Amino acid sequence: MKFSELFCPTLREMPSEAETVSHQLLLRAGYIRKAGAGIYSYLPLAQRVLKKIEAIVREEMDRAGGQELLMPIIQPRELWEQSGRWDVYGDEMFRLLDRHQRYFALGPTHEEIITSLVNGDVHSYRDLPLLLYQIQNKYRDEIRPRFGLMRGREFIMKDLYSFDMDEAGLDVSYLKMYTAYNRIFQRLKLQYRVVEADSGAIGGNESHEFMVLADTGEDAIVFCEREDFASNVEKAACVYRDEGPHEDMREMQKIHTPGMRTIKDLVDFTGEPEQRHVKTLMYFADGQLVAVILRGDRELNEIKLKNVLGCNQLFMADDDSVRSACGAGFGSLGPVGMDIKIYADQEIAGLRNFTCGANEDDYHYINVNPGRDFLPEDYVDIRNAVEGDLCPVCGHPLKAARGIEVGHIFKLGTKYSQAMNATVLDKNGQSVHIVMGCYGIGISRTMAAAVEQNHDENGIIWPIPITPFQVIIIPINVKKQEQMEAALSLYNELQELGLEVLLDDRDERAGVKFKDADLIGIPLRIVIGPKALQENQVEMKKRWENEIYNIAIDQVAGTIMNILKEG
Repeated sequence: MKFSELFCPTLREMPSEAETVSHQLLLRAGYIRKAGAGIYSYLPLAQRVLKKIEAIVREEMDRAGGQELLMPIIQPRELWEQSGRWDVYGDEMFRLLDRHQRYFALGPTHEEIITSLVNGDVHSYRDLPLLLYQIQNKYRDEIRPRFGLMRGREFIMKDLYSFDMDEAGLDVSYLKMYTAYNRIFQRLKLQYRVVEADSGAIGGNESHEFMVLADTGEDAIVFCEREDFASNVEKAACVYRDEGPHEDMREMQKIHTPGMRTIKDLVDFTGEPEQRHVKTLMYFADGQLVAVILRGDRELNEIKLKNVLGCNQLFMADDDSVRSACGAGFGSLGPVGMDIKIYADQEIAGLRNFTCGANEDDYHYINVNPGRDFLPEDYVDIRNAVEGDLCPVCGHPLKAARGIEVGHIFKLGTKYSQAMNATVLDKNGQSVHIVMGCYGIGISRTMAAAVEQNHDENGIIWPIPITPFQVIIIPINVKKQEQMEAALSLYNELQELGLEVLLDDRDERAGVKFKDADLIGIPLRIVIGPKALQENQVEMKKRWENEIYNIAIDQVAGTIMNILKEG
C-alpha cells in the first residue's frame, strides 16, 4: 500500500474529547472517527487490525470445535419475555417498535436467540455437545458512553454458546473455551491475567474474566504471586484477619462534630486514622431499607452486598428516606440505637473503641464497640479486596493491578433452557433441560486494550500479530529518482514475500513521515536516504526500541523475516 493512497487522516493536536490513551491515539492516528456518543466509524487501519484479531479468534474457536453462524441483531420481544429478561435487563437495552407496533430489541447479547434456535432443531442427546459462535455488532445504551472504544453503545464482539447434556459436559466445554481464550491472548501478544469474576446480569454459577493489564484499566484486580489465584475485586473473597490483641473497651460518649460529614473531616477533627472510624451507608434492597457499616478506609462492594442480601434490586437510599428513618442525614449515621437491619463488614467484629455517627446531625459517638453498643444482623464480606489482603488459597499478601476486561466466560447451567423450556431426550428417552455456557470476547475493545498496554509518548506500538502493516518504507526525498527506485524495489521484494508493507511516497519532510510512522505504530521502519545509494545500506528501526541499525539492502528481507518470526 502506498501512503499517498491510504485514507489515514492523522491529527497533530490531542483531541479534547478523548480521556484515555487508546481513545486519544486511535483518533490522532486516523484509526477511528466519532459518529455519535459511543458510536464510531472504523477507518482502514483499524479495520486491518480488527480483521487480524477476528482471524486469530476464529482459528482458535474452530480449533476448539466451534461452528460459526450469524444471528439477527433485531430480536423479538417475545423471546426476552420467555427468559424473563425483557423487564429486568434495564435501560441499557435499545428497544424499538416496528410499523405494526411490535416491540424488538437491538441485541445486547444473544442468549435468547441462540437458545430458541437450538431448541427448535436439537432434540436428542446424540446432537450434543454443540459449540456455536458468531462475530457481530452488539448494542447497549450506556448511560454515559466514555473512554472511546472501551465503553461504547455499539461494539464488535465474539460470542460463543455451548450446549451439553449435563454439568460434566459443561465442564468439558468450559475448559475448552478457557484453554482457547488463553491461546488467543497469548497469540495476540498481550499481557493478561485470568481472574475469578461475578456473573452479573448474564447469570450462571461460575465465570472468569480475561484482563489485559494496563495502568489505565477500568477494573481493579488482585492476585497472588505464589498461587494460581487472581480475581476481580468485585469477586475476591476478603479473608478476615484478627490483628489483636484488642484494647480494653472504653465508655461510649457523644461528641459535638459541627459540619463533620466525611471520614476525612473526622480524621482531621479527632486525629484518629481512617481505620478507627466506621461509616454507615443506607440502601433499599427490593424496597426494604437496610444499613451497611464498614471501616472508614474501606470501599463497599455493592455486588457482594447484593449477593449477601439475595435481592434483585439494590440502590442507595435518598436523603429524605434516611432522615425519616434515622432522624439524621448522611454523614451523621451510625449503628447505635438504629431500628433497621444492620449488616456489618466482617472487619467490624474486631474493632474496638471506634467513632461513628450518632444519628443526630453534627454529633458522633466515640468509643463504640460491637456486641456491647449494637448488634448487627450479621458480619459479612461486603468490601472490595485491596493490596495486602490475604490470599484465600495460601494466606500470602495479595498484589493489586489494573486491568481491562476483554473476555468473559460463564457457566450458565439451565438458567435459560429452563426459562425457555429448551430440552432434549436423554439415553433413556427422558426429557432434560440443556446445560449451557456462554463465552464472549470484545473484538473492538481488545484493539483499544492493546493500545492502552502498548504505546509511548510518540504513539502506538502494535504487537506484531495485529499490526495493520508490518513494515513501513520511508524514502527521505521522493524527488530523488534513485531513492524512489530503491524504495520501490525493496517494496516489491517484501510484498512478494507476503509481507504487509506501507510505502510512504508522500512529498513530505522526513520528520513528518517519522512522526506519522511512530504515531500509527508500525513495528519496523526502513529509511532509504543517500547512504542507501552510496553505501548500499538502509536504516532500520524497531518501533519498540530507540536504536537504529544500518543494514545492507540485500539483507533487509531476511532480517525482517527473522524479526517477524520472533515477534
